[in-house]
Amino acid sequence: MTYHGAVKVGGPPDVRELAHLIITKVAVGPYDNNAYLLRCRDTDEQLLIDAAAEAPVLLETVGEQLATVVTTHRHQDHWGALAEVVAATGARTAAGRIDAAEIGVPTALALDDGDTLAVGNCRLTVRHLVGHTPGAIVLVYDDPQGHPHVFTGDCLFPGGVGNTWGDAAAFDSLFRDVNEKLFDALPDEAWVYPGHGGDTTLGAERPHLSEWRERGW
Repeated sequence: MTYHGAVKVGGPPDVRELAHLIITKVAVGPYDNNAYLLRCRDTDEQLLIDAAAEAPVLLETVGEQLATVVTTHRHQDHWGALAEVVAATGARTAAGRIDAAEIGVPTALALDDGDTLAVGNCRLTVRHLVGHTPGAIVLVYDDPQGHPHVFTGDCLFPGGVGNTWGDAAAFDSLFRDVNEKLFDALPDEAWVYPGHGGDTTLGAERPHLSEWRERGW
């Protein structure tokens, strides 16, 4: 079946099968958070992005083994089930260096802009985007047999950047980082997997950047 990315809490996950990586998207919790399970086809090693809520759902999705859990940023709705998932799987925790101290489970691996994170034989590039939180990170998988796949947490959604709560300086920072590190660096085909709601592509959002800049959110 064709991947669509339209998942809902209590419903089934959606699965995207790439040449080297399998992406499973599931919605959990009262804030309709997305969690993404990445599995390397060659090694079966798995990495979970945002153990947000509903640990039993996440553990059922994960199955028997999990190597790493990455938390995209410090907000609790993105790590509410982290302690339970780590306790059940023994997975290593990872997060952006600046946000790590505010996450309720100790971070074993602090990530910086430009770092590379392995999922078996697949490689994710870490991009640090400042504005939604000081230490939010985005993960980019550049499929060698396709287009990039970008896991944006709460930094980029269909229709705009993440919430900066009316803070003009925070918006300016996030808008700049999203432009420079995502839109300027990646092609229109790059697929965006946000922390809540449906997916999009950079190409679908690119024509609206000037609108976002003008409205300031």
